[in-house]
Amino acid sequence: MIYVLLVPAVLFFSVFFILPMIKLFFVGGSGELGWSAYAEALTNPNYVDAMIATFGVAAATTIATLIISGISGFFLQRHRFPGRRALVSMLTLPLAFPGVVVGFMIIMLAGRQGLIGQMSQALGAGKIVFAYSLVGLFLGYVYFSIPRTILTIMAATEKLDTRLEEAARSLGASNLHVMLHVILPALKPAFIASGAICFATAVSAFGTAFTLAARINVMPMVIYTEFTMSANIAMAAALSFVLGLVTWFVLALARSAGGASVAAAG
Repeated sequence: MIYVLLVPAVLFFSVFFILPMIKLFFVGGSGELGWSAYAEALTNPNYVDAMIATFGVAAATTIATLIISGISGFFLQRHRFPGRRALVSMLTLPLAFPGVVVGFMIIMLAGRQGLIGQMSQALGAGKIVFAYSLVGLFLGYVYFSIPRTILTIMAATEKLDTRLEEAARSLGASNLHVMLHVILPALKPAFIASGAICFATAVSAFGTAFTLAARINVMPMVIYTEFTMSANIAMAAALSFVLGLVTWFVLALARSAGGASVAAAG
């Protein structure tokens, strides 16, 4: 009888995920290339380069975000000081910004008329502009990934059993050993979960890439171009299906790895 409670979740999952993915799969094979469109998505140099750039930026974003958010989240949760609440609020503010706004902020920082370019030009180093490149996209992704990750790390840190740390220190462990062998293993599920979400978001984010798309060849922009500029709906569907499948696979791996770990919670 308890399985009846799963019916709403199954219906929701079917309507909003399974059925659209099935439709997307068949649309991808309905074009001039037929089912070979999926082989084209994995062999065409333009698509392969875009795929590599997409996953490369997503991986770099995930690593940078976990390092920044891990250190900041742990410190903010373990220390109380004047202005802490305001600082946490500021760090989580990007949650309110859509991707287009984040892209515009990167342009204001490192665009042709950006602050960094003006400062470098004033110092005689020439105008430094990198907003319209993968570097600018990377900074934008890190900017809106930090709030989600830092909140997860803070919540996980709050649940850590400090008695394990005290026991390790009483046995002669240094602060570094406590961090490496007690705290980080306990936070591993939180790092994996937040890292997976960060990676998936960076892979599929469109608004920031669209705002900075002068010289950026990533999958969301390639799919957009195929769909709108070339009217190649079948190829756009095939690329979308492949991108979604790979991202789902990464999330499944992260879920499997995270589920195998147990946080040391009190």
